[in-house]
Amino acid sequence: MTFLVSLSGLPGVGKTTLARQLAPRINAIHLRVDSAETAMHRSVLKLPSVEDLGYLALAAVAKDNLLLGFNVIADMVNPLEITRELWANTAKEGNANLLNVEVVCSDEAVHRARVEGRQSDIEGHMCPDWEAVINRNYEPWQGDRIIVDTSTASVEENVARIVDELDKLNSD
Repeated sequence: MTFLVSLSGLPGVGKTTLARQLAPRINAIHLRVDSAETAMHRSVLKLPSVEDLGYLALAAVAKDNLLLGFNVIADMVNPLEITRELWANTAKEGNANLLNVEVVCSDEAVHRARVEGRQSDIEGHMCPDWEAVINRNYEPWQGDRIIVDTSTASVEENVARIVDELDKLNSD
């Protein structure tokens, strides 16, 4: 069975770094909301705000790929219960197992340094500053998830943990 890995967490915690190492390891397509939203802002429509459009577009692309038999990694902040439900529904509609992974950086100094030192690798994308990150609305999780901490474990260790969890999902 295919699977959808939903990588969620505040900006600068390491979601994209994990996704980039995880995708080839599990033969998955990496869908990054920052890429989609930046493209929408740059379009001829000159959309000032894309609100949920990036999430909805990526969920549709994820579902299409899941139904084709591809594994998918969705990389986004996913701050609200309603957005987390979107990915649960996407997995269900795509006949895939869902693994929710909340990525955290429990060391505030490390997290802040990452945020303040980041340069976007997406043309036209503006990374949020520390103030925007700490003031972001991020609802506490209600559903099942695993938590990986990028300040206490290496990228390789966190990827291995996610792979182990996917192996458990596939064996059930």
